[in-house]
This record gives sequence, structure tokens and C-alpha cells, in this order.
Amino acid sequence: MNPKLQWLRNKMVSLDLQGLIISNPISMKYLTGISAEGILLLTRKENIYITDARYIEYVHSILTLYDEIIVYDINDVSKDDYENFFMFCENVGFEENYVTYAKYKEMIRKYKINNFVETEYIIEKQRMIKDEKEINNIKKACEITDDCFSYILTYIKPGMTELQIAKEIEEYYKERTEGLSFDTIVASGENTSMPHAVPTDRKIKKKDIITIDMGCKINGYCSDMTRTFFVGEIPEEIKKVYDLVLKNQMQTSDAFKDGVSTRLLSKMVENDFHLNGYDLVHSIGHGVGMEIHEAPYIGGKTDTNLKENMIVTNEPGIYIPGKFGVRIEDTVQITKFGSINLTKSEKNYIII
Repeated sequence: MNPKLQWLRNKMVSLDLQGLIISNPISMKYLTGISAEGILLLTRKENIYITDARYIEYVHSILTLYDEIIVYDINDVSKDDYENFFMFCENVGFEENYVTYAKYKEMIRKYKINNFVETEYIIEKQRMIKDEKEINNIKKACEITDDCFSYILTYIKPGMTELQIAKEIEEYYKERTEGLSFDTIVASGENTSMPHAVPTDRKIKKKDIITIDMGCKINGYCSDMTRTFFVGEIPEEIKKVYDLVLKNQMQTSDAFKDGVSTRLLSKMVENDFHLNGYDLVHSIGHGVGMEIHEAPYIGGKTDTNLKENMIVTNEPGIYIPGKFGVRIEDTVQITKFGSINLTKSEKNYIII
């Protein structure tokens, strides 16, 4: 059987689930490779994918014998079929973080479910640990992101707008990848003080600070990288902040390894920022995979022990409202005894 489905079935046994309804498209793609409208049912003995007739041929082209998934045309599934899928299943799980209350009630009625129970993010937790194929997809996306950054440094000139630069990055990715993994952030001057700035018509000026946060997708997997750099020269006021952010970004990278507490990592950065008169207003990282933001989340409010082959970001930043901000971010692979930066663009002072 498909190893991801087998893992999930083993987990269902430990949670006393006799059935499971998977409706989140990302969960379904992760488990089956299918990107089509539909729903995946894990019953007592079968794995069932119900989809529209328009996607039947595509779904069959994705699945192999070892997936052991039965495909149904939704138009061929009767009311009795729905009611029989989970017959004799005492507990059936659902994705509580994705299903609306209206859909929840509809599923109970349609499938005649006895006890519909929350699954507590079991698939999202499974997705935190990447296999070799997933890691290779992310590595490729990171390589192209590095190449894009090298290109964009040669493209940017005073007088261009943030929107112009963001559009050029988007075009670069469109030609080489599945597209953006998130909307590109290009912020300059005072706009860099906003962690999630939206590109504007502001023109790049001499002696400007610029922050670019960007990423692309390869085979459904994301990259994420931020660099802060300068036009012409580095103002002294900004230089000391940049040095502090870079120091913490590199120290965090050195601390990343299997078994380390994410809360401890966040507190380490927060304490150093406070000692120097600054606040940590943004989490220092998050998981990256089929979604640009996924578990684990690296901040002071949550605590997870990092595990080998998690892919996370390392992105401490300092933001001074109305003045400027500095963020440096890499996508990082956790290993048994350390970490590997998958984005490798220069981080020391970058001046164009």
C-alpha cells in the first residue's frame, strides 16, 4: 500500500478510528498525488476517492496499483452507498481545521455517521517530516530562488517601483517553475518596517534599504527566502540593526537540530533583541512544504521539538515603525546533528 496511507491507517488504529474523511485538497494531494476536486474516504477495508467524471481519467493516470484506491464517479454513488461506506464504524474522523460547521452537519447526515470525531491535525503532523522526494523538490525550488535573487540584484535600478520589481520576480518564476509560493514582498525605505508589506508605486532611491521576501513552487513544494540589502551605501543607523539580525539568524541556524525546542530558540532571539533595545514582533520561523506556512511554528507561543528532515524557515527580524526594518530568512533542513541552509544567497552586506 501507499506508505503515506499505510502510516495514516496505523495512526487511525492508535486513535480508535474505524474511518476517516479527508476533504482538504492539500491533504489529498499529499496522500495520493491527486490534484482534483473530490473527497478521500478511508473505510474499514478500503481507500475510496470520489470525484467528478471530468477528473476520472486524470485520477487514474496518477494512481498506481500500490496506492490501492478505488475511484468512484460521484454521479454513480447512490444514497445507500454513502450510508454504507462507514457501516459498523463506531468512530469516524474528520479534518476539524478545514471542515465548516455546515459541512460537518452535512457529512453526518450523508454518511450516517455514529460518532464524528476531531483528528487533531494528524495529517499536518505527518507532513512535518519530509521524505527524500519532498526534500528534493524543496531543494530545487530553493536553488531557483537563489538564482532569481542573483538576477534581480542586477535588474534593480533607482527609479524603479516596488511593483515593477515584484512583477519581474513573478515573471522569472513563471518561466521556470509552477509560479509563486506566496505573493512576493518588495519593500523599500520606510515600507520595510512592515513585516508583510505589499509592493507599492514607491520608487527606489539612492541610499535606500530594500527587503525582498520571495519563493516559488516545484511539484507543489515551496521555497521561502528574504534578503535585506542596500542601494549605494549602508546608513550607520541601519548597519547596527542589520548586524544584530544577522548575528541572531546565524546563531539560530547553528542551534537548529533534532530535538531542540522551538520555544527555546525563539526566547534566545527575543532575549538578545531586548538586551539591545528591540522587540521581537514576528515569529522566527515556520514549517515549509506544500504550504508556505505549515507546522511547526517557531515562536514563543508554541513549543515543538524539531525533528530530523523537518523543513523550516529561520527569519528573525527587527522592525522600527515609520523608519525601516531588517529581516534575513533562509529555508533550512533539520538534521540529526545540525541544519542545512537550502537557500544559499549572500547574507553579509549586499550593496547594489
